[in-house]
Amino acid sequence: MARIDSFLKLGLAQGCSDMHLAVGIPPMLRMQGDLVPIKFRDLGQAELESYVTEVLTENQRKQLAQGHDLDFSYVSSEGGRFRANVYHKETGIGAAFRSIPSRTPTLEELNLPPIVRKLCDYHQGMILVTGSTGTGKSTTLAAMIDYLNSTRSLNIISLEDPIEFVHRSKQSQIIQRELGTHLPSFAEGVRAAMREDPDVILVGEMRDAATISMAMTAAETGHLVLGTLHTTSASKTIDRLIDALPVEEREQTKSFMAQSLLAVITQVLVKTPDLRARKAVCEVLVVTKAVGKLIMTDQTHQIPSQMLMGKDLGMQQMDQALLQAIADKQIDPEDAFGYALDKRPFERYVGMAGGLSAAGPGT
Repeated sequence: MARIDSFLKLGLAQGCSDMHLAVGIPPMLRMQGDLVPIKFRDLGQAELESYVTEVLTENQRKQLAQGHDLDFSYVSSEGGRFRANVYHKETGIGAAFRSIPSRTPTLEELNLPPIVRKLCDYHQGMILVTGSTGTGKSTTLAAMIDYLNSTRSLNIISLEDPIEFVHRSKQSQIIQRELGTHLPSFAEGVRAAMREDPDVILVGEMRDAATISMAMTAAETGHLVLGTLHTTSASKTIDRLIDALPVEEREQTKSFMAQSLLAVITQVLVKTPDLRARKAVCEVLVVTKAVGKLIMTDQTHQIPSQMLMGKDLGMQQMDQALLQAIADKQIDPEDAFGYALDKRPFERYVGMAGGLSAAGPGT
């Protein structure tokens, strides 16, 4: 058993989402969003390097020695699966291990808005799941893929960095490809996938113009494309897509979004009232004709107003979703306060006994 597996086993037993290893401090666990140190000595450089290199392949050791960072999947001797990142910093190397559940959660278990399931029933277009790092985007996408896999007969091609949830083919065929192992870039992966008779293409991260352009082409040519961006609101996502491509392609990009972008789901993870878990809370933008017109006429600043009026279509702003989750006693009001854009409606809930007033959010 690799020595690092002992730390990972402890972290899993404690229910952590991530484990961090760095020189000069003890191992740290991410517990419900907060970092908590393990009762262990401060790690030395040589000690930490020996822990990490023990679980690397020969090729990965060479890359690390050449100054490269590493992204890879790791399965511990106890059977736990992790997404790992090893990196260089001033005092030596550091490492982060994110726990990946052994079973893919369902859309119902994640308690995602009903519109997410309806969006999965589309046959063509693009759905984006966005949010900061560590907000559960990969888990939401995995649940969407599992729903498609369980309900439709499709060829689903997933491009990931690295592979996290491992899907077994049910009604659909699922092909999972890993950046650096099976493909040189996401853009090349999408290009190759389009020659492999896909119905659905999942793009793990739309991080550059080439990938965004290829993903848009795939969505326009009859495929359902799922992807992620590190943006923190629906309107910012629209602006990011427009700004990511060259100026001469922006009109074409706006036209694509008006016609082929189905929805943007932006999520945060908020602590539950007992502070023992976290729940995904989602902002949802469905791209209607009215929203498409705002995109085409450079009025994306008015998108939040359209979202307020689109509740019947499944749309909701983040503040709306947070207030409703507080009213349903699903999340901690004080933690939700930190994610709210307009703090005023949330002030009544902060610091109260039990966290909630008797009145609902609409009164």
